[in-house]
Amino acid sequence: MRPVGVLLLVLTATPAAAQTSVEFFPRFDAVLGMEHFVEDDPRFVWDARFGGELDFVDFGRGRVTFAAEYEVLLGDEFRIFDPNQGNYTLEGSMSARVRGVDVAGVFHHVSRHLSDRPKRHAIDWNMVGARVRGALSRGSTTLESRVDVRGAVQRSYVDYRWELDAATRAQVRVATRAAVIASGGVRVLGVDGSRARGTQYGARGEGGVRLEGSAAAVELFVAAERRIDPYQLEFSTGSWLSAGFRLVTRMP
Repeated sequence: MRPVGVLLLVLTATPAAAQTSVEFFPRFDAVLGMEHFVEDDPRFVWDARFGGELDFVDFGRGRVTFAAEYEVLLGDEFRIFDPNQGNYTLEGSMSARVRGVDVAGVFHHVSRHLSDRPKRHAIDWNMVGARVRGALSRGSTTLESRVDVRGAVQRSYVDYRWELDAATRAQVRVATRAAVIASGGVRVLGVDGSRARGTQYGARGEGGVRLEGSAAAVELFVAAERRIDPYQLEFSTGSWLSAGFRLVTRMP
């Protein structure tokens, strides 16, 4: 009878153990934002983005995540609010927690489209790579950092071969539901030489305030940016100042 008793004990304990170690859909973060460019080019007046990140499953030692973002760029060439680009980013990743840091394998897809303008050929690329992401809190200050390194496995029209994308964000709480925020990021694109150019460099820095409500928060910011290939049919960089807002879900 002892082996049977041990087996029954294992079978009854296993569901409880599984419930504590595996959780489905434990996190969903959503973002909606818009910013206004200080820029003379009539194609670049507004930039609006919305998207989200969902953890399908958290198995204790890691998680499986899906992220999506849609970006629309607006100018004033033909009308006051003239959307001329629609860009999609889709990502799937699986991570492992290593000493408090997320280390993940990532599939990264970008597809760029024109609005009210002729474009028949595809402009898109797929990349596969690795991500390291972590956060550190000390008192009222929280610091979050992320580094992505990925290589192209499929591309249409673009000359991208590999990419380094890194960002850091700091938040200092100054009141119960108010904080000062600052962030910076760099992007390095390796190319194949087919467009008669070398490695491309982009960067962005921003600062502002974050005001939190019971279900969401709003971030007001000013930013300076150097963007790689801002117009998808041209291989160049663009630099500008901007000011905007960002609505984000406020997770417990």
